Amino acid sequence: MENHNWQSEQEAHDEILGMVAEYARKYKLRRDVYHEGDRIPYASRVFDEREMCNLVDAALEFWLTSGRYTREFEQKLGTYLGVKHVSFVNSGSSANLLAFMTLTSPLLGERRVKRGDEVITVAAGFPTTVTPIIQYGAVPVFVDVTVPGYNIDVTRLEDALSERTKAVMIAHTLGNPFDLSAVKAFCEKHGLWLVEDNCDALGSEYELDGERRLTGSIGDIGTSSFYPPHHMTTGEGGACYTNDARLHRIMRSIRDWGRDCWCDSGRDNTCGHRFDGQYGELPKGYDHKYVYSHFGYNLKATDLQAAIGVAQLEKFPGFAERRRRNFARLRELLRAGNAEERLILPIATAHSDPSWFGFVMTAREGVSREKLVRYIEEQGVQTRMLFAGNLIKHPCFDVLRQSGEGFRVVGELTNTDRIMEDTFWVGLYPGMTEEKLAYMAKTILAGLKTA
Repeated sequence: MENHNWQSEQEAHDEILGMVAEYARKYKLRRDVYHEGDRIPYASRVFDEREMCNLVDAALEFWLTSGRYTREFEQKLGTYLGVKHVSFVNSGSSANLLAFMTLTSPLLGERRVKRGDEVITVAAGFPTTVTPIIQYGAVPVFVDVTVPGYNIDVTRLEDALSERTKAVMIAHTLGNPFDLSAVKAFCEKHGLWLVEDNCDALGSEYELDGERRLTGSIGDIGTSSFYPPHHMTTGEGGACYTNDARLHRIMRSIRDWGRDCWCDSGRDNTCGHRFDGQYGELPKGYDHKYVYSHFGYNLKATDLQAAIGVAQLEKFPGFAERRRRNFARLRELLRAGNAEERLILPIATAHSDPSWFGFVMTAREGVSREKLVRYIEEQGVQTRMLFAGNLIKHPCFDVLRQSGEGFRVVGELTNTDRIMEDTFWVGLYPGMTEEKLAYMAKTILAGLKTA
């Protein structure tokens, strides 16, 4: 370090970031030449020197919790989504936990979700959409889905309704929006909360009442995940967002230990009444910084994560558009090879323009998904199941199934079970090249001859 002639901290800072940018361009951003048969993952990070420089900038500041980058990320994500309030959290699963627990707040009066109340959802998805409901002691009510939409069958919503129903909490499957028009109308008719799990659908659009809107911004609360395979990444990270100021206030309280105070980390007395309030049965003037209005958690993320997110957001519209192009190209290639004779290919929901997370397929009768997936994997193409398939068939439901309590099923989960048996998907991430898409299509078509 003695060899540097830095005249100030800012000069040192700028030189370090210049070196980081050079390092990134030289060693991290080299494009590997693709050779047919090379492993094609279902997802991968897409980044450049801006993410690395932001990350190092946050590290040099050494503010190890949420701070200026978090505030910037929340503001810019809200602007992109068209929502007023965003809370950055440490994962998409935490975002779902926070979204659900927000609905249990006593501040919501008769609309709050209480233990024993019901929440309509689906079993064909990722478990952390459902986990918070069960852990709290509410009752998930499972409705079947449709194929090839892979979203909730809205014709069964009225059948799922009971006097205990308080909310609908469902995901947009692999980027394909569920029928927001029908679900939102149902929720408004019956006074139910709507939580959009948008973790696999950031950038998807839906036309509602003649207006084109981004998914996650239409329900009462939306959630996102920024885990590396997702539409954009902060490493670990997620977000919970809403246009409702009251829900936002509750959200921030539960995210930040359940405290009543809304001061940002490192700031005191934003309200100007830190020592003169009366709360619960506490002594008058008890420090508002340590007053708790909810049973909460610490779900905050760090500025290091937010710094990456700020750079990713700059690229994100291009990411979403690339996913759309990749979907269209892979579908074109598979249809040209007559794949539809043996596979059900995905179809976008009416009035939607998905930012596809993956290309999902269901084997038709007489085709073995097991043989097909095994062949595809052996040829170097990574595949994934449609998450849980049927969540209530998993070991985590053993006790609940045996007791017959804690959840409810509406009718038969026929398509959910079919997805468990016959469905899989491959990736469409923005770094996918034409050569990779062509090889994936070629591999799937060849695999169909063996399955």
